[in-house]
Amino acid sequence: MSKFYYNQEQDSYDAIVVGSGISGGWAAKELCEAGLKTLVLERGRMVKHIEDYPTANMDDWDFPHNGQLPREEAAKQEKQARTGYTVRAQHNFWFVNDLEHPYNETRRFDWMRGYHVGGRSIMWGRHSYRWSDIDFEANKREGIAVDWPVRYKDIAPWYDKVEAYIGVTGEKLGLPQLPDGVFEPMMELNCVEDHFRQKLAEQYEDRVVTAGRVAHINSDKQYEGRNRCQFRNRCIRGCPFGAYFSSVSSTLPAAERTGNLTLRPDSIVHEITYDPDTKKATGVKIIDRVTKEEFEFKAKVVFLCASAIASTSILMQSRSDRFPNGLGNDSDQLGRNIMDHHLNVGASGKFDGFEDKYYKGRKPNGIYLPRFRNLGGGTNVDSFKRGYGYQGGASRGNWEDTIGELSHGKDLKEAILKPGGWTFGMGGFGEVLPYEDNRMTLDYNKLDQWGLPTVTFDAGYKENELNMRQDMMEQAADMLEKAGFREVTPFNGNSALGLGIHEMGTARMGRDRRTSVVNGYNQVHDCKNVYVTDGAFMTSASCVNPSLTYMAFTARAADHAVKELKKGNI
Repeated sequence: MSKFYYNQEQDSYDAIVVGSGISGGWAAKELCEAGLKTLVLERGRMVKHIEDYPTANMDDWDFPHNGQLPREEAAKQEKQARTGYTVRAQHNFWFVNDLEHPYNETRRFDWMRGYHVGGRSIMWGRHSYRWSDIDFEANKREGIAVDWPVRYKDIAPWYDKVEAYIGVTGEKLGLPQLPDGVFEPMMELNCVEDHFRQKLAEQYEDRVVTAGRVAHINSDKQYEGRNRCQFRNRCIRGCPFGAYFSSVSSTLPAAERTGNLTLRPDSIVHEITYDPDTKKATGVKIIDRVTKEEFEFKAKVVFLCASAIASTSILMQSRSDRFPNGLGNDSDQLGRNIMDHHLNVGASGKFDGFEDKYYKGRKPNGIYLPRFRNLGGGTNVDSFKRGYGYQGGASRGNWEDTIGELSHGKDLKEAILKPGGWTFGMGGFGEVLPYEDNRMTLDYNKLDQWGLPTVTFDAGYKENELNMRQDMMEQAADMLEKAGFREVTPFNGNSALGLGIHEMGTARMGRDRRTSVVNGYNQVHDCKNVYVTDGAFMTSASCVNPSLTYMAFTARAADHAVKELKKGNI
């Protein structure tokens, strides 16, 4: 990407996009391709595709201390370390310094952030699943929270558009709870994963095993400078092949090619400016991350894509006589209904057999077992609402048998050259219900280094999630045992909201301005030229990874904004 620059003399644009990750990249692409001069504001540093992936081609032995950070470096990311994988020398530089970016916890909340161009689209897990009407209708059907103002038919064409552009591997299953999409060839299961698939099909009528649907190119189809997956599984370091979708390898370059994109990194947006006479936003105010200078930029339309918590923080800070509690907050729903997916629960086991089999490469996914609870009939349970799916996979052991043997010399050398036994693990991803008292607030008594209020989280699981976790653990163990695994070990580990890194809610979508923040096109009800298209707008959480849905809604919202601008409605 050659032309990323900021013209200091220009302060007015057709559109401003706040954030450059999953949603921001799509907003930038769609708006620029529609002819709008678009300013993308990113609070973090610049990142260029390939050029700024410092560890992408390093081997594990190239890192000192086996990839572990020195104690003084690890101390800067104590909260980030809660994921169990972020504090590694191979990729810790993508995650923020907790000391420089503090937040507050009334109850534990694991807020994992990446402040740079591309955001978490560089580090995401890439699992990409469609919602169904089972998800969109659940709130209304069960009398929970508010009804979604959209249904699957409204979003399906946009899922098509996004999948065809980013490349999603998968196979068609014909399941009502997991609609099929526009797929790249499925990444094949290994022999033990396929064995598990076959055994489950024999044992259950309501459970299907497939490969994880991931945003990776797995064919020779041309994707504008991106190439097929090399099965290195170093994705979190940044992929120099562009094999997996990220905004820095895909949507931002597409926006740049139009000549309509201006990107300004190191730009911390803290307020949307509002004109009470026109009842519209006029632009945004920013603080330069490095110099701490303040600037104001104007635009006809503003897209908030900074991530659920950050976008809502901006809305909360955008106070005026008209909106004393934050822009668009007449409903008092800003900051409420925080959701995520609860995880770290499931089972693992060992398998005897296929000792003569191995696998080639390190594929970036494993199995996916779609939701099978509360879909009607015999799938319904009384102990909890909604459902969960599983991700997991099989592999040969980590040479652990060599330790047990305590061999020496020739025997040890031979043992090390033999792969260990097969192990299989599966972990659940469960839906978290929207609760009004699961919320975030701003603390103006604890300011960050830019003088902005810090976020305080007060959110956690309730009985529905805890009951679901018990079932997730029991069913995982039961399935492994029925599939012939031994030493099956169930687990229900320590977990809190945020650990799934799928924070959602805080500016929910709804039909009624009295109970929601944005409408069915992601427009703020009472400020129609502001769109919120990241996880903040989510009205419920489903049990599938949400990024594909963010992208589909963003593309749809951008199309709507362009049409409304042409009509003079915003």
